[in-house]
Amino acid sequence: MLLAIDSGNTNVVFAVCDGGGEVDEVRARWRTSTDPRRTADEYAVWLTQLMALEGLHAGDIDGAIIANVVPAAGHELKTLCRRYFKTDPLVVGEAGVRLGIDVHARQVGEDRLVNAVAAHQAHGGPLIVIDFGTATTFDVIGADGTYEGGVIAPGINLSLEALDRAAAKLPRIALEGPPDTVIGHATVPAMQSGAYWGYVGLLEGIVERIKAELGAPAKVIATGGLAPLFARGTACIDDIDPDITLRGLRLIYRANRGQAGPGESA
Repeated sequence: MLLAIDSGNTNVVFAVCDGGGEVDEVRARWRTSTDPRRTADEYAVWLTQLMALEGLHAGDIDGAIIANVVPAAGHELKTLCRRYFKTDPLVVGEAGVRLGIDVHARQVGEDRLVNAVAAHQAHGGPLIVIDFGTATTFDVIGADGTYEGGVIAPGINLSLEALDRAAAKLPRIALEGPPDTVIGHATVPAMQSGAYWGYVGLLEGIVERIKAELGAPAKVIATGGLAPLFARGTACIDDIDPDITLRGLRLIYRANRGQAGPGESA
């Protein structure tokens, strides 16, 4: 079984995948907050107990892959795999790790490249992949799967936190769905409207400008926890793909271990 680790700025997702068939299956997944101070030992205590609840054991793991955008966390995650799961992890972004796609950009987050691999395999191209995370990223993938570049914008929750810190009289708010009206008749509805519809305007504006720059239609795929929330408020999102990062990790692992990879035969 494969242990796939997606280490982001806000959360780390661990998934155990069963690759016994033609298509990998996610047997279980768990999420914890990102903390670069957390040690491999702390991860192991937490993770192995959760695995046991699902009938899984450390000895079941025979491979691991990591996509990590928090450099300070990388060493402990690799130590976790080596010490407790007895496997040397494949780390996206390290020398010798093949993605199976061309990359026409520099200094791209590993998670964004993983998303590009999975998105092209599932949806073809050209594509715009919007990932709602700590930052909201827009990644552009060509018809042949080439990663062309993208856009990074502040995530909606980051924007709301900044507003809460900077404005003494404005309360902290949560977004639960599209506001019924744009015009708010009290402070909280006005803030919810500005946050939600303002962010929809950002999404639509950036997507429109990317398509104009490409000079061709592109399918828009959204992922991340807030993707369904914003898809309800705009027609610019064509599809939601919640498992895109984990699927990309599995595809890259298979490609680098001599199994069928992105667009390849075994």
